[in-house]
Amino acid sequence: MASPEVIRFAKAISRTASWSLSFYPQPFLNLRRRSTSGCTPAFPFINVLGFISYLISTTTFFASPTIRHQYAIRNPSAPTPTVRLNDVVFALHGVFLSTLGWSQFSKRIWGFAQGTQSVGRTMWGIAIGCLFAIFAMTIFVASRRPGFGYDACCGWAWIDVIYGIGYVKLLITVIKYVPQVHTNYMHQSTVGWSIMQILLDLLGGVLSVLQLIIDSQLQGDWSGVTGNPVKFGLGNVSVAFDVVFMLQHYVFYRKARLTEKEPPGDEVVDEERTRLLGRRPDE
Repeated sequence: MASPEVIRFAKAISRTASWSLSFYPQPFLNLRRRSTSGCTPAFPFINVLGFISYLISTTTFFASPTIRHQYAIRNPSAPTPTVRLNDVVFALHGVFLSTLGWSQFSKRIWGFAQGTQSVGRTMWGIAIGCLFAIFAMTIFVASRRPGFGYDACCGWAWIDVIYGIGYVKLLITVIKYVPQVHTNYMHQSTVGWSIMQILLDLLGGVLSVLQLIIDSQLQGDWSGVTGNPVKFGLGNVSVAFDVVFMLQHYVFYRKARLTEKEPPGDEVVDEERTRLLGRRPDE
């Protein structure tokens, strides 16, 4: 029978592979269709900020002596953060692929047909609000008396800034799927939205939670879960939204998927193209 360490390593690699692979189906689907209709640009836009936040959070918990020391002070029974190298690699990979996905909504770069969706003021407002909150928290900790930001026992410390950055990723994970769920509902269709990325994301979310539980069990203390709420929350939130997308794809809008009816965005683009070419749509 495999040792717990081997099982933990296998689950970590499997989770990272599943979540990493989940980035590829949508860009390839957009490339094959030469269109981004059916998708909302709000998803990749806010995802870029989310993964930059996650990259900063995981990198500091993994490699920063200051943050790891402050974590040990606050979690004496389990002083080692449950962040692994695969978490850092995954975050870096996520930044790159999210940026690539967002770039596909630029007609100047890719030349893809575009739907009528936009990022929207709400997502822009959330992004700006998150950046302002992190900036204000950083200034607050840095402006305290000398050494304050390095003493985790005296209240606010640099680890709280990193926690704040991590919570940005958690917040974005909670909200980033909402525009796409709404878009699918308005179109009564999931055409243009890759279900394969959802299936891989579901597998990654389940394995992420299992990895965190196994890590905490091996340490003999569940503060590994409470001390890393971002990672625990990410897995559970991802699973919940993946279930919603699966219901939309396989149950609620199954008929539209089977008939491959394009969402309204493509119809608008086609009409504009035919007017510019001076032809009737039926020619």
